[in-house]
Amino acid sequence: MPDPNDPHQDQKGHPGDPAYERPILDGERHEEVIDGGEPEADPVPAPEGATEVIDTEYEIGQDNLAHSFTLEFDVHKPVFLISSLCVIGITLAALIFQHQLDPFFQGMRDWLTGNLAWFFLFAANIFVLLCLGLIVSPLGSVRLGGPDATPDFSLGSWFAMLFAAGMGIGLMFYGVSEPMSHFDSSLAGPVVENGVRTDWAPLQGAAGDELGARRLGMAATIFHWGLHPWAIYAIVALALALFSFNKGLPLTMRSVFYPILGDRIWGWPGHLIDILAVFATIFGLATSLGFGAQQATAGLNFLFGLPASNTTMILLIVAITGVATISVITGVDKGVKRLSEANMILAFLLLLFVIVVGPSTAILSGFFANLKSYAQELLPLSNPFGRDDDNFRHGWTAFYWAWWISWSPFVGMFIARVSRGRTVRQFLIAVLLVPAIVSVLWMTTFGGTAISLTLAGFQGISDAALELKLFVMLSQLPWTAITSFIGIILVIVFFITSSDSGSLVIDTIASGGKVNSPVPQRVFWCTVEGLVAIALLLAGGLDALQAMAVSTGFPFTIVLLGACWAIVKGLMGERRELR
Repeated sequence: MPDPNDPHQDQKGHPGDPAYERPILDGERHEEVIDGGEPEADPVPAPEGATEVIDTEYEIGQDNLAHSFTLEFDVHKPVFLISSLCVIGITLAALIFQHQLDPFFQGMRDWLTGNLAWFFLFAANIFVLLCLGLIVSPLGSVRLGGPDATPDFSLGSWFAMLFAAGMGIGLMFYGVSEPMSHFDSSLAGPVVENGVRTDWAPLQGAAGDELGARRLGMAATIFHWGLHPWAIYAIVALALALFSFNKGLPLTMRSVFYPILGDRIWGWPGHLIDILAVFATIFGLATSLGFGAQQATAGLNFLFGLPASNTTMILLIVAITGVATISVITGVDKGVKRLSEANMILAFLLLLFVIVVGPSTAILSGFFANLKSYAQELLPLSNPFGRDDDNFRHGWTAFYWAWWISWSPFVGMFIARVSRGRTVRQFLIAVLLVPAIVSVLWMTTFGGTAISLTLAGFQGISDAALELKLFVMLSQLPWTAITSFIGIILVIVFFITSSDSGSLVIDTIASGGKVNSPVPQRVFWCTVEGLVAIALLLAGGLDALQAMAVSTGFPFTIVLLGACWAIVKGLMGERRELR
């Protein structure tokens, strides 16, 4: 994920994140005075051409609490105070009552995924169907930013940034572990105890059928990284872009609900929506940081023999959070940005290396075979009702959808900021397809190689823990030490840039839509992200991380379903304005 720290880097022709500010043209300038400071340009460009601008007397920052003396801050009073106090309270409770909360987190995760899996699947299907429907409908011709708006980036640069949005800790952690998990469970076949499926095999499994297990395992993996997650991100990104660039409202989730709530979005209904967005983002981000810390620790143990303990994970999180915090304080944004770009190059080189030295023919042919299998199994895997693969739906799909939904304000805001000037049709085709294809290639390369090695007789990958499977797979290829070290570096840098960028997105929401808010606020959120990840890892490990992602993802799913209706309503207004 590109780091969105430097507002000037983008104006120099190298944009790519939520902090991007298109140079404001003559006639577009709007200035607001921050208490004790100089006038500042509004970071959201005015709509260009005939758009349905929403006329409201609300001014960005009017409900903010600002101070610019000893410690500068500018925060939205209800949103910041409630969300920050609640997050700090949960963190302290997790640290103080570690052992007592472990069963609570596990029980909460199991209850939510067990009882609400159908709801997550149903909602995600709605998001996919809406995106596909908008692509083929006349509403797809609406241009984000107004009919006269031009894209801020070239097509190649835009695709590159969408590719960057699709990369992250998740692909590193699950690139080998998920395909192998589904392959092993499918090959073993369904396990039934007292009439209840207790295995993780998708659909009916493929007992004793290696090729069938491989096909089902890859189809199930791609299902979790294909259209559905990117439809979730697209809904949030499209909603934010439409109501900010076309309607002239602040870049926060509350703005999306103006067609439903009207001016009440500036009151408590809007406060609650933004508070939910903060909760969802911070716990979704903490889940990713926890996975990253666990995998990096496992890699350091595998390569250098460092103890794979909670102490190592805590020290790693503290060190990485410290680097992200220093980048916020000292403004070494260009360095972090270059590090992020270097990380993307490393990821591509590692991908290319595995393709070249691994089972190249199987990988290349498997890419198209896996897309075909995904298309064949898409409807059965998407079905919310009448299935008996409960553990697969509960333990994998329901968690994934809740995790993606909790991440959606983060990734959605990034995508929205770089997509101004594109039509809705262009936007949705690119956001759904470009990162999804990259994810399919990544999973086919790493997961397919691991399965091929297993079929050739190497059982080490199947026996390894989830966080170790990547490194065990790389151990069977040349240059193990180098590639494993690159894998650790990739996880750590994705951790740094996610923490840094996440602090900006959360702070934008918690400051009422202000992008250029004071640095201490971002330092606060950056620090809190690391503390939340540490607290949840100590209180319940992955169970706690998953529990918080699911618990915040559930209410935010309701928010996104409302956003679907608001998007259609808003696009219809744009069509009327054009006519």
